[in-house]
Amino acid sequence: MILPKVSVLAFLAVVQASQPSAPEPVAAPLRDLPLGQLNFLHTTDTHGWHAGHLQESSFSADWGDYYSFAHRLRQKIEKEGDDLLLVDTGDRVEGNGLYDASSPQGNYTREIFKQQHMDIICTGNHELYKYNTSEHEYFDMVPGYKQNYLASNVDFIDPRDGNRVPLAQRYRKFTTKKHGIRIVAFGFLLNFFQNANNTVVQPVEDTIKEQWFQEAIRDREVDIFVVTGHIGVRQSEMENLYKAIRDVQWDTPIMFFGGHVHIRDYRKYDTKAYGLASGRYMETIGFQSISGLPSRKERNETMSVQLAQPSFSRRYIDSNLFSFHHHTGLNSTTFPTDHGKNISASIHKARKDLELDKEYGCAPQDYWMTRTPYPHKDSIFTWLDSEVVPQTVVDPEREVNPRIIIGNTGAMRFDIFKGPFTKDTTYIVSPFTSAFRFIEKVPFRIADRLTEVLNNAGNFLDQSLPDLGGIHQLAPPEAVAYTSKLLNPPPHSQHPFLIDNAQSILASANEKPALTPGYTTTDDAGPDGDDTIHSPITFYKVPPCFESRVNINEDAEPEDVVDVVFLEFIQPWALAALRFLGAEYEDSDTAAYMEGKSFTELIAGWVSENWNGEC
Repeated sequence: MILPKVSVLAFLAVVQASQPSAPEPVAAPLRDLPLGQLNFLHTTDTHGWHAGHLQESSFSADWGDYYSFAHRLRQKIEKEGDDLLLVDTGDRVEGNGLYDASSPQGNYTREIFKQQHMDIICTGNHELYKYNTSEHEYFDMVPGYKQNYLASNVDFIDPRDGNRVPLAQRYRKFTTKKHGIRIVAFGFLLNFFQNANNTVVQPVEDTIKEQWFQEAIRDREVDIFVVTGHIGVRQSEMENLYKAIRDVQWDTPIMFFGGHVHIRDYRKYDTKAYGLASGRYMETIGFQSISGLPSRKERNETMSVQLAQPSFSRRYIDSNLFSFHHHTGLNSTTFPTDHGKNISASIHKARKDLELDKEYGCAPQDYWMTRTPYPHKDSIFTWLDSEVVPQTVVDPEREVNPRIIIGNTGAMRFDIFKGPFTKDTTYIVSPFTSAFRFIEKVPFRIADRLTEVLNNAGNFLDQSLPDLGGIHQLAPPEAVAYTSKLLNPPPHSQHPFLIDNAQSILASANEKPALTPGYTTTDDAGPDGDDTIHSPITFYKVPPCFESRVNINEDAEPEDVVDVVFLEFIQPWALAALRFLGAEYEDSDTAAYMEGKSFTELIAGWVSENWNGEC
C-alpha cells in the first residue's frame, strides 16, 4: 500500500500572522498538495471572516494571506506548465463583525474580497436574503468580476426600470492559460425561497430544462464541465445537474464545487465526475487537481494524448501561514506579496474603524455548538435556554405572564471561547437581525408540545411548507449533512475546536509535533484529504429548536393559557406545528414582542451585565 506523503515543516523563525492579534500557527505534520494538470483553489461560505480566526491558530490566515498564497501557488504551478483556477461558491456575507458592523453592511468586505481574482464565482443564499444585499451584489460584485460571475438560476429585478434580468450571465465557456483546456462553467444556487422580493430563484430542476442549458451541455468542443453551486455536493440539486449533463455527455469529465452545508466533503458521482465542498468561515481552502485532460500546451493546437481515465485528487488546506508556506515552498520572507500585505493592512484598519475589539465582557468558559451534546453545561444552547433567554426575552407589559420561548439552533453560528467577548464576537456568534414574535393565550396543552413537534415532526412540516426548503433550515447548516445523533468521527467531516494556549510549536527537523485536535475528514476518496494531520474530536448533532419556560408552574393545567414567544424567522414552522397540534393560528394572530429587539442585541446586553470585568 502506498502511504500519502507527509512532511513536517520546521520553523526556522517565528511565522507572523497578518492580523496583529491572530495567534501564530502551530507546527503540524502535513500532506503535500497533489498538483496536477488542471488545479483549483476553492473558497465557500466565508461569511465575512476575511480577517481569519483571531482565537484559533489553525485558521489564523486572513484574506491578504490567501491572496499571496494563490499568487505564489499560481507561479509555482504555471512554472511547470500547468493551470490554476480560483473558485468561490457564495455566502460571502453575514457572520462576522467585519461585514455586519459596518453601515451599510459589507462596506469594507466587498472591496476587500474583490482584491482576489476569481475565475468562477456565484452567489449564495445569504447574498439574497435582504433587498439591499441583493442590490450590492448586482451593482457592485457582479461588475467587479464581470464575465467570471455566473448566475445560472438567479434573476434580479432592476430598480431602475423594474425589468427582471439575470443576476449575472448564465454560463461561461473559456480555455485555460497553459494547457488550453476547454471549460464550460455554470453557477447555481440551491432551491431557495426566502430571498428578498427583488430577486427570483428558479428551481434547478426547471432551469436544466431550458434551451440555453440544454444547448450548453450539448457542446462537443468541451474538455470538462465545471459546475459551481451554493449547494451541498450530496443534495438533490447537484444530483439533478449531474444526471442532466451525463444524459447527453456520457464520457466528459465533470467537476462540481459546492457549499452551503459548511463541511469538508468530497463526492464521487462516477469515475469522471467528482464534487468538492470546502468548509466554512475561512477555515478551509479547498484544493482540487485533475490530470489526463486534453492539452494544447501554450495554445499550440497540436493536442497531446489524452489519458483514457483522468485522475482526480483533493486536499483540504487549513487556512494558516504554516500550511501556506509549506505548499508554496516559501517562508515568512519570500511568501508575502505587496498586494497581499496591503489587503491585510486594509482589514486591520477596517477592524479598528469598526471597533471590533471593544470588549463587552469576559466569557468564563468555552461554550460549544456541537462539541458537546445538548443539553450539557458546556453547550451554548444550554447557556441560552437556562440563562440568556429567560433573563432577556421579557416584554415589560407581559412580564408576569407564563411563557414558552422558542429559538432555533441555527440562529447561533459559532462557539464562544473563554476570554474576551467583543463586539466582533457578538456578530460571530449570532449575526442575524431576527426579532421575537408571540401569540397570546395559547392553551398549555398545545404550547407544551410545540418544541417537541418542531424537533420531531419534520416530514409533516416539510410537506406543509414545501416552498421553505425543509425544517433543517432551523438548525445549523451542517445539520443537513448528518443523520445520526453522535458522529465520532463523522462520515464526511469533523469540526475543529480551540487549542488551549494556542502558541506556535517550534519543531526541529528530527521532532514530530504532537497532533492537535481538528478536522479529520473521511469522504468518498478516503481518510487522507486534510492537509494537516490532526487528532479526531467528537461532533454531536443538535435539534432544530430549543426552548425556555418562564413563570410556568409544574402543576399547570392543560387549559391554562401561556404566551408562546419565538424568533420571527421560525414563524412559518411554528404556525404549521400549531396546526399539527390542532390549533389554527395565522400570521395575523402574531405580534411583535419586546418592541422588536434582535436576538443579537439581547445576547450582547446579557454579556455586558453578567460577564463584566476584565479577562
